[in-house]
Amino acid sequence: MTRNEEEHTTTPNGRLESVIISSCYPITLKFIDVCYSVKLETKISKGEDKHILSGITGMVSPGEILAVLGPSGSGKSTLLNALSGRLKGDSLTGTILANGRKLTKPILRRTGFVTQDDILYPQLTVKETLIYCSLLRLPSTLSKQEKTAVAESVILELGLGNCENTIIGNSFIRGVSGGERKRVSIGHEMLVNPSLLILDEPTSGLDSTAAHRLMLTLDSLARKGKTIVTAIHQPSSRVYQMFHSLLVLSEGRCLYFGKGPDAMSYFKSVGFSPSFPVNPADFLLDLANGVCDFDDQYEEVKPNIKHSLLSLYNNLLAPKVRLTCMDATTTKAPRDGERSIKDNNRCSTSNCSNWFNQFTVLLRRGLQVRKHESFNPLRVFHVVVASMLAGFMWWHSDFRDVQDRLGLLFFVSIFWGVLPSINSVFAFPQDRAMFIKERASGMYTLSSYFLARIIGDLPMELILPAIFISATYWMAWLKPELGAFLLTLCVLLGNVVVAQGLGLVLGAAIMDAKQASTMTTVAMLVFVLTGGYYVQNVPSFLGWIKYTSFTYYCYRLLVTVQYGDKGVLWSLLGCSHHHGSKAGCRFFEEQIHSGVCIAALVFMSVGYRLLAYMALRRIKT
Repeated sequence: MTRNEEEHTTTPNGRLESVIISSCYPITLKFIDVCYSVKLETKISKGEDKHILSGITGMVSPGEILAVLGPSGSGKSTLLNALSGRLKGDSLTGTILANGRKLTKPILRRTGFVTQDDILYPQLTVKETLIYCSLLRLPSTLSKQEKTAVAESVILELGLGNCENTIIGNSFIRGVSGGERKRVSIGHEMLVNPSLLILDEPTSGLDSTAAHRLMLTLDSLARKGKTIVTAIHQPSSRVYQMFHSLLVLSEGRCLYFGKGPDAMSYFKSVGFSPSFPVNPADFLLDLANGVCDFDDQYEEVKPNIKHSLLSLYNNLLAPKVRLTCMDATTTKAPRDGERSIKDNNRCSTSNCSNWFNQFTVLLRRGLQVRKHESFNPLRVFHVVVASMLAGFMWWHSDFRDVQDRLGLLFFVSIFWGVLPSINSVFAFPQDRAMFIKERASGMYTLSSYFLARIIGDLPMELILPAIFISATYWMAWLKPELGAFLLTLCVLLGNVVVAQGLGLVLGAAIMDAKQASTMTTVAMLVFVLTGGYYVQNVPSFLGWIKYTSFTYYCYRLLVTVQYGDKGVLWSLLGCSHHHGSKAGCRFFEEQIHSGVCIAALVFMSVGYRLLAYMALRRIKT
């Protein structure tokens, strides 16, 4: 299907290099009798099939814009997912052809799909967003400079030059406008120079002017030979005039397919016309909803109107549409007369770059995105206040004040167990939409994403606890030795790594931030209660829980660093074999080597992350 030519061009430094030049291969898309159904799992209708699409037929050629018009719930998004190859299984029936053949991988690689929601990182600028995407999506045969050049050409092509250095933003961060954000989403797909571009309600949330500007952009892309299919909810009259073909849906059934300008004359010929001049799109949506304007009064006769329109379409238009789809030629020349459009480095049969490139790009992007979150002023303030408060509460504590110092060490274990685990719970649920979108586009493998995520999070999560313990340790005047301080720091950072792993696995397994944070709170409550400070006489049937608690191992290691063997601690606590029930004595009576505690923390750190990886593998993309 694809055709690549290699040409040698001379770069400014005089070096000859091979550059892939791909033509915008024209695609004629046909869909015949497309049906899709789902099984209902409600108590009332369990096991019944609900038909989302029923016998949809149509086609669109290169250089044309096909608009799918219909009210909410009419099946627009489902149809687009089917046409883009994203719906599979026995529930999807009918025929979808690209240039007379079934959808193949080369065709799907030349298909761009723009979702209704703009899934973008708000912290990145427009230019950074598209450059990172090009580094991931374009093949490894292209250099970094060439991939950057492709991103810059897309920025110019979509008219984003004035805002290329502005952050994307969101509802909390001021950034680009809604229309510009939508064009950035289109730019994601334009990087691979798609021959077929499918957009799900691209004008949703835009005002009339912004929507018209966006459609002008799509029209310019169509003039370059691209085939464009877009779902649209309520276009203005100016936008409506730009549609070459129109498909009107109502409850998953087709009411009209044909040229956009011919729609009003068709409905007038079958007895449905407005009594005063209106936006054609508004009138068609009224019909799709079963509402028609008779004698200046709206009369709702939904079943009758919809049934009449469906019968008229099946009898009058459907046979002609089917015949046209059967007899139409495979491709059609672009409207500007060019047989093909050549763009450097946009299309390739390669799906994505190599693993190491994916990992490095994702790591760089992750560090840039999350540095604002990890060093959020409120989070830094939280840690600094906790550090100062602990430092002053245990200011220059005496070595012999064992109970006070044990309380401080246990507080450190708890604080840096709860905080990292709660923070990391949000990692995968917040990234889910972006992860699914980019994985569906084949931008990277799961392993490269996961490794880049956990490695990129480590320095972010370890800096604040290092600052915390550096202040609190010397303010509380714990064991005044550099070696003891460094060991305490290592134990604390190990505890943070394990706590982070707990949050990651719960977030990945549940994929709901609120529910996962609730489960993390419950788990940390159990670990705290069995950690060995509050209760020493734990009932035997609950005693095993402490061996699953990283707080337990961290606390023991911190105490060992400060007091060494059990004898020193027992003497300071006033313990004896006859008074082993005294506070703290029973806990430290149990002999557990420090190496076992370290091994347990290492095992938990690796084990939690492996479980998180396995949980992510269940996500369907």
